[in-house]
Amino acid sequence: MRHTMRGTRFGVVRHVDLNADLGEEVTDDAALLAVVTSANVACGYHAGTPAIMRAVCAEAAARGVTVGAQVSYADRAGFGRVALDVRRAVLREQVADQVGTLSVIAGEEGAVVRYVKPHGALYHRTMDDEEQALAVLEGSRDLPVLGMPGRLLEIAAERGRRVWHEGFPDRGYADDGRLLPRDRPGAVLTDGARIAERAVGLAERVDSVCVHGDHPGAVDHARAVRRALLAAGWALQGLR
Repeated sequence: MRHTMRGTRFGVVRHVDLNADLGEEVTDDAALLAVVTSANVACGYHAGTPAIMRAVCAEAAARGVTVGAQVSYADRAGFGRVALDVRRAVLREQVADQVGTLSVIAGEEGAVVRYVKPHGALYHRTMDDEEQALAVLEGSRDLPVLGMPGRLLEIAAERGRRVWHEGFPDRGYADDGRLLPRDRPGAVLTDGARIAERAVGLAERVDSVCVHGDHPGAVDHARAVRRALLAAGWALQGLR
């Protein structure tokens, strides 16, 4: 658990990160970057282009927002939400390509890629599939890993990689602690007040709160979550 605390005259300041998916060509990236503290930047395999990556990284650098590589299966048609059977060696090279591309662009815009986070189907697959998890780790150098409990984070920790746990206030959870599939009732929440309330509860248990950026209400939800976290006494800080 990453939460950092420091003493103040009035007690303890608790820190938590607020992240969102950026560069996916479906939301207002500039508006989200004014709210979040970490940006999971699409690296071209499920969404995004070099020009979009550049714009996001430049704005993130200007605002002091941490940049992370949001890696995916090569699946633009399915927005990275289709589980693909990709050999470990191939997936490793695909992840390396995505991280490498974003790293070069980020560096040219004054930013640094500080972590990796799988997207969509790859995110969920690596929670259980050791071969796929290893491919992501091998392709992402020694970057810290952001995700939910599962094999990816377990192996990363075993190998001395830093891991950060995240929670999703705008998604429904099953009894096993995993996210409900998007086609299940209650899987995607749209009530901004409810999302903000859930974010405050999640902040007690995770290092980073994630607001999805791929729906029309993304910016408003992110703003509501930020206000709620600050009101509850949390200081927002990017993943570093």
